[in-house]
Amino acid sequence: MWGWRQPLLSQNLEEEQCSMAMAKDKIAFFCSDCGYESPKWVGKCPNCGAWNTFVEDRVVQTRGGKSLLPETKLDSKPLRLSEIEAGEEKRIQMPSGELNRVLGGGLVQGSIILIGGEPGIGKSTLVLQNVIRIRSRKVLYVSGEESAQQLKMRADRLGADGGECYIVCETSLEKIFQHIKNSNPGIVVVDSIQTIASDNLESVAGSVGQVRECAASLLKYAKESGTPVVLIGHINKEGSIAGPKVLEHIVDAVLQFEGDRHYMYRLLRSIKNRFGSTSEMGIYEMTQSGLREVANPSELLLSDNDSDLSGAAIGVTVEGARPLLVESQALVSTAAYGTAQRSVTGFDSKRMNMLLAVLEKRVGFKLALKDVFLNIAGGFKVNDPALDLAVISSILSSNVDMPIAKTVCLTGEVGLSGEIRPVTRIEQRIIEANKLGFSTIYVPKHNLKGVDVSQYNVEVKEVARVEEVFRSLFG
Repeated sequence: MWGWRQPLLSQNLEEEQCSMAMAKDKIAFFCSDCGYESPKWVGKCPNCGAWNTFVEDRVVQTRGGKSLLPETKLDSKPLRLSEIEAGEEKRIQMPSGELNRVLGGGLVQGSIILIGGEPGIGKSTLVLQNVIRIRSRKVLYVSGEESAQQLKMRADRLGADGGECYIVCETSLEKIFQHIKNSNPGIVVVDSIQTIASDNLESVAGSVGQVRECAASLLKYAKESGTPVVLIGHINKEGSIAGPKVLEHIVDAVLQFEGDRHYMYRLLRSIKNRFGSTSEMGIYEMTQSGLREVANPSELLLSDNDSDLSGAAIGVTVEGARPLLVESQALVSTAAYGTAQRSVTGFDSKRMNMLLAVLEKRVGFKLALKDVFLNIAGGFKVNDPALDLAVISSILSSNVDMPIAKTVCLTGEVGLSGEIRPVTRIEQRIIEANKLGFSTIYVPKHNLKGVDVSQYNVEVKEVARVEEVFRSLFG
């Protein structure tokens, strides 16, 4: 009588077990830029509009139960803003003065810092040469990429005995916290966050879920214990931090370590900083014994060639809050194959095309059938529009084959109608030119309100249009 029901009951039982298993785990797709979740792969993220950013990940679900709201115990209560006492954050002074300035005065206790950069640019070297020179507290360096022997060889090359730095090679988040519990460090370094994985998730290390889970756990530890955590992160081919965008939202500060591996200079920029300004920048020089701080980068960025050569102009730019003098080099020649080439290194190519159009329309130079090559010396990438005046001056110098004096520098933004627009921090730019011994600096007209230029040895010339600069430089 029950024989015909037995297969049906077994089938229903198997379906129920499968549905329960599927209810626990499911496959979803996450946008690596913004963290948007989608049940299927899509080419363009509906939330942030990025293309080809969806990655597959496993989502672990738990069964729903009773609401915990009536039973939740509160450990804190809302405070009126006027009742909160504001105090200065306790900071740990790092051995590198450049790093301290970018951080806003030092490493804040209980903060979590993310340092990103291209492979081989020197992220691990920057962090290691700082932590091995700290004597005031114990440092736990968690390496998920290099062995302890490799780190020892690097520390020997940096010329330090290691101090209170302890090395552990581990990629399991749970084992890392066990090491932290046993050693009780004062600073924790994780190199890198993309190699750490939690046993609670089945996805591989570096996936969206793993990076988010590991970063959130380390953030909780930092805030509860007051121990600062430094994370080293990879970047993708677009130049942004690899992993979900929520990683940059979780941390307190995001530092970008950048530069050209073919050059010796490295820039440390602050993209986000909850405890300081994001306008600061540190400059290092890569040497055989590690990274050396550059106190006066303007002297190193300028060419030592004393001969007068056409196509070179010195521009005064500002990186963060620091004024710099960089050399703009241009080469203008007749197009060999009929189609003009435009090659740019260290400057925005679209902005250079705009400047070439201004020169052709407002000054009368026919550059449409000429090759134009532009380079910012030293491997720097400059986005400051105040370098426009130096760029067009170097292009004009190469075009007419007349050199610009080495004692002349320029600063100013060029508009579409050929006018020279005012720039910010004009007094700091003049001070930098005066300090390095320049005799003349060209600045935008009406940009000197409230600035007393009589106290400087440099001659300040105000210009309003591109034509005035051309006549003044080349006669």
